[in-house]
Amino acid sequence: MAEKSNFSRRDEEDEEEEEVDEGDYKTVKDAVLFAIDVSESMLRKPEASDSKKADRDNATTAALKCAYSLMQQRIISNPNDMMGIVLFGTEQSKFQGEDPNSRGGLAYPHIYLLADLDVPDAEDVKTLKQLVEDKEEAARLLVPSSEKSFNLANLLFCANQIFTMKAPNFSSRRLFLVTDNDNPHFANKDARNSAAVRARDLYDLGVKIELFPISTPTHQFNRSTFYDDIVYESTPSDPDAPAPMSSAAKPSASGDGITLLQSLLSSINSKAVPRRALFSNLPLELGPGLRISVKGYIVLKRQEPARSTYIYMQGEKPQIAVGKTNVIAGDTARHMETTEIKKAFNFGGEQIVFTKDELAALRNFGDPVIRIIGFKPLSMLPIWAATKPATFIYPSDEEYVGSTRVFSALQQKLVKAQRYALVWFIARRNAAPMVAALLPGKEEVNEEGAQVWPPGLWIHPLPFADDIRQNPDMGDVVRASDELVDYMHDIVRNLQLPKAHYDPKRYPNPALQWHYRVLQAIALDEDMPEKAEDHTIPRYKQIHKRVGDLVVEWGQALDQEYAAHAAKSDSSKKLVAGLKRAAGIPGDGPSKKAKLLAAAGQGVGDDEMRKAFEKSAIDKFKVQDLKDWLYGKKLSTTGKKADLVERVTEFYESK
Repeated sequence: MAEKSNFSRRDEEDEEEEEVDEGDYKTVKDAVLFAIDVSESMLRKPEASDSKKADRDNATTAALKCAYSLMQQRIISNPNDMMGIVLFGTEQSKFQGEDPNSRGGLAYPHIYLLADLDVPDAEDVKTLKQLVEDKEEAARLLVPSSEKSFNLANLLFCANQIFTMKAPNFSSRRLFLVTDNDNPHFANKDARNSAAVRARDLYDLGVKIELFPISTPTHQFNRSTFYDDIVYESTPSDPDAPAPMSSAAKPSASGDGITLLQSLLSSINSKAVPRRALFSNLPLELGPGLRISVKGYIVLKRQEPARSTYIYMQGEKPQIAVGKTNVIAGDTARHMETTEIKKAFNFGGEQIVFTKDELAALRNFGDPVIRIIGFKPLSMLPIWAATKPATFIYPSDEEYVGSTRVFSALQQKLVKAQRYALVWFIARRNAAPMVAALLPGKEEVNEEGAQVWPPGLWIHPLPFADDIRQNPDMGDVVRASDELVDYMHDIVRNLQLPKAHYDPKRYPNPALQWHYRVLQAIALDEDMPEKAEDHTIPRYKQIHKRVGDLVVEWGQALDQEYAAHAAKSDSSKKLVAGLKRAAGIPGDGPSKKAKLLAAAGQGVGDDEMRKAFEKSAIDKFKVQDLKDWLYGKKLSTTGKKADLVERVTEFYESK
């Protein structure tokens, strides 16, 4: 890529006023069913320990707390998602309602439907909270079955029925299986085969099984004994498509490290993050007649409170306020009908009216597509090209069968060749086209082997010519001495994060969490919180302990160098000023004419300048007239004409 793109950019105001077809956005609604094992080993309390970090809850209670925490988050942040909780291996059996045969007359022994798969409401959260906090209720319900072996096929078939009846059209359906038994049917071959068949039925239905195995200090969970036939590493539509598997959640045996609950929360939240598809089944054109389908996701985005409704708090119960919008004419205060509203653009001091069809034709740059137009080395992509967030794309076989394999081949080739693809990118209908770089992304895994980032491709928008600012002149920049650099090197080295890795998931947005906490208190009739939990506050004591003395030494050295530089700079300025006076060179202040005009009240008046501002015609004045007016307002008169016009505009905009 050249130093700058030579393409012209559309007006940003036009982009903001685009009519976006909501059909191109696809919100991935998620249906999650928790299946928690209630066995004697899962209910066994951990060994007593004096450590504050040691586990206090058994595995089943920890999993219920995890489900309760996830339900709290999703009831506000993802109001369209469904969530249910099933306990298996219990002495009691319960399904929808009190009738054990309510689901088509089928009986599921030792399965207790704690929360049916549905959009959770405040009552569901209260019920689960009571079970988590009330020990008597937990002791009554969490009773393991007297039978030694539980038939897992019954659980999988029950989950099949629940997903079929409650979430038949959901694009994302997942079964979270929490257990510590890695071989439930070690002596029953028929039960193993039956469970494998039921698992395959779930995958054919589009339900994905996520296993969250529990390991104990005395027993390490082994997947290969049974669950390799239940949890697949690849998707059924394409066996070559990679799919991550969750790692075992290990309890803390000695108090060092994370607790069981924290491990489960971290593992499940990594699987439960909602995804909103920016576009779905968009064609990726590798060449004439060769297309595959991909989906695009915004992976990194600032989370902000979603204030979609207003709540009326003055009644007996909080109620959602219903809003109405009316368009009123500015001159007659008459209510305007939809057919009377027209859209226009200011051009040459006049309003040019366009019809809806004309606006659609103006914004139509073709069908949405990602079209590869060439390849370039990664070394030709400069660092200043990162001006907008990138979009992650992943293959989909829904539109073109075999897209996953072709996509994988393209990604691996770009990684191996250290190249990127230059593409013509239109994300959706009526969207502004852009030239972008298609960058390959490698798969990243953590120390436990769990996937952190999946392999894929990133659409990196390239900047237009007016997106890039010129670098400042570095001629007058004062360079730090080697002594100051060495001091700062020691400071930065002592402030390194563990393993030099920053994980944004560990630092949630405090304003967003406070917003959710207040909404939760209103919905559950809880006391209002007094203080927000903020994990972004620096650890001042630890910072002072590590680099306090080094920072003081660095500050003293900086003061000394600054004093020496200031003394040298003052001497240079005095010398230059003396040379200018000797040569008769005028200074940078306003001209003598500007002072006289300002004193006499002549030149461009305020009314004339304001009218020019309203008509966007300030640039029609001469440079000297603009300087005279700015001097009268005690504003800076230096710079080119464009700077003067911008200064006048800022003056009126601030009024």
